[in-house]
Amino acid sequence: MFKFCYSIILFLVYGNGVFVWALKFVDSGFGALIASTQPLFVLFLLRLIDRKLLQRKSLIGVALGMIGMYLLVSQQELTTSEGSLLGVFMILTCVLSWSYGSVFVSKADLPKSFLVTTGYQMLVAGLVLSIASISFNETWSSPLSWSYNVQISMFLLITFGGIVAFTAFNYLLKVVSPEKVSTSAYVNPVIALIMGWYFLDENLTLQSIIASFILLTGVYFITSRKRK
Repeated sequence: MFKFCYSIILFLVYGNGVFVWALKFVDSGFGALIASTQPLFVLFLLRLIDRKLLQRKSLIGVALGMIGMYLLVSQQELTTSEGSLLGVFMILTCVLSWSYGSVFVSKADLPKSFLVTTGYQMLVAGLVLSIASISFNETWSSPLSWSYNVQISMFLLITFGGIVAFTAFNYLLKVVSPEKVSTSAYVNPVIALIMGWYFLDENLTLQSIIASFILLTGVYFITSRKRK
């Protein structure tokens, strides 16, 4: 039970909840750049915990991923505001929390049903974050008052971004090495870029295409390394 609650705090309560809060102080593009360091955190945590040697392909993959992420977000002007240093620090702790959670869950004895694991994690995390929101006197509004586009977006986030993606994440942590699972920090921005171009007619620049290529190359290096 302790391990289960611990994973909830590491992933959803702190890793996600505090990250979203920190974006009040940091530009979202800069936040994505910081989040791209997750595979590097995972590799070093594995080195500390399991005494695993950092393979050359893994290091090359992480380096390429960070370069690609920088190229992707550097096209937009990164703005800073009051409290930006606090935001950067908190995002780094969130990335560390999610990275350690990935390593922890890959080794923990959790329920074998990944749907059950995901359901309990989201239910408990939702209750904890709701209590935290009320404690900070945040404004609440009924979903019925949201616009149609917001309702559709929330439905897609809950269904695919939450239930499907997080269930797959829990499953992969048990069958694939944590550093390979963490490469989603590289792939997600590329998918968002393509969907923005296709659905919202956003400009897809040559620099974006080059950055996406470098990101996916970095993912290849990490996922193609030999397990020792």
